[in-house]
Amino acid sequence: MSIYWFKSTRVVLFLLLWLINSSLHAQLNIEIFGGGASRIPITIVPFAEENKLQQSITPIISADLQRTGLFRLIDPAGSSPHAPVEVVYADWANRGVNALVIGRVAHLSGDQVEIQFRVMDIAKKSQLAGLAITVPTTQLRSAAHRIADVIYEALTGDVGVFSTRIAYVLKRGNRYALQVADADGHNAQSIIEYTEPIISPAWSPDGNQLAYVSFENKKPVVYIQTLSTRERRAVASFKGSNSAPAWSPDGRKLAVVLTGQGGSQIFLINTDGSGLQRLSRSSGIDTEPNFSPDGRHILFTSDRGGSPQIYRLPVTAVESSNAERLTFEGNYNVSPDYSQDGKSFTFIHRNNNQFNVAVQEIGSRQVEILTSSKFDESPSFAPNGKMILYATEINGHGILSAVSRDGQTRQHLSVQTGDIREPAWGPLPKWK
Repeated sequence: MSIYWFKSTRVVLFLLLWLINSSLHAQLNIEIFGGGASRIPITIVPFAEENKLQQSITPIISADLQRTGLFRLIDPAGSSPHAPVEVVYADWANRGVNALVIGRVAHLSGDQVEIQFRVMDIAKKSQLAGLAITVPTTQLRSAAHRIADVIYEALTGDVGVFSTRIAYVLKRGNRYALQVADADGHNAQSIIEYTEPIISPAWSPDGNQLAYVSFENKKPVVYIQTLSTRERRAVASFKGSNSAPAWSPDGRKLAVVLTGQGGSQIFLINTDGSGLQRLSRSSGIDTEPNFSPDGRHILFTSDRGGSPQIYRLPVTAVESSNAERLTFEGNYNVSPDYSQDGKSFTFIHRNNNQFNVAVQEIGSRQVEILTSSKFDESPSFAPNGKMILYATEINGHGILSAVSRDGQTRQHLSVQTGDIREPAWGPLPKWK
């Protein structure tokens, strides 16, 4: 039976699939497909004085909102109000606009810029939201993402995730890079680069650290790396394989998969490498742990029943073999990731010899398949539960994709050369 679905071993397949090319530094290109059936009509007027900036703000805001599939952007068509008193509500209502975003930019001393904006409700003729922020000119893109978050929340009631980051593995030639980028694919930076595989990046709850598996010493070892200082430490370097790290919600422990005590089983370990404690015990392969948001349960993949399926185990049930099986549709369900509310999880489901992103409600056990591509892997929920990031292939080329929770909107994030895999969506920033 093939076991390439295990993070500790499936890198062998990736080596066969990844293409050879040059530099590891490139931005992600984004293509958007589909959209919600009922999209909110919105106009974003270019902010006053933003044409004097090195980078305009409103195109970034527009792109953020458009990627969700929830908004229909209506061109301002020459109208340029920048303050509430300048808004002629009847004109915008006649154009079918529900919400109008207006603002202005003011240059302060040095490289500081003040950005003021407002979201106006056309029907109610009132302000829905607004914000004034001061940032250096080097952080204009981050400011635009933050503004898009405010707009998104004002119009949908859900928290925006445009200010979050994603992590993934990029391979070109014989080099692997663990990269971190903004959620829109910009500002990509390599955290580490090696000629040996890197797999399974996992964000700490505060977004300041990444756990991952590196083969740099010719065996899989789990490391934790602090992003701001680049300091890192090995936390699981036991005999045998050390793989598939997953953070507890409080950031104090990792669930890891070890083979040193026989088989592939799940253990708990403190983030300093101490306190090793066995969690699962079966005659099969247990792997890909994922904590529930409340930290009380772990989802994981196991073939203990004869085929890879997803199980749930209480964290307090140390060395328990009484895990609850959650997936029953088909003979191949792997790579679970909890939604932020803990009511569902995304995973990979084999569907007519295709490997697709799916979501299952834990209560009803209802399954919904969201993609129709041939080979998807490593799904990861956005912090607001509205999008799912995953890796897929197009013409044998590994790219990242995202699909909305309802399956209506998809986007491809790719680089011109090289292959990207193993995505993980980071947490909300601290100011949220």
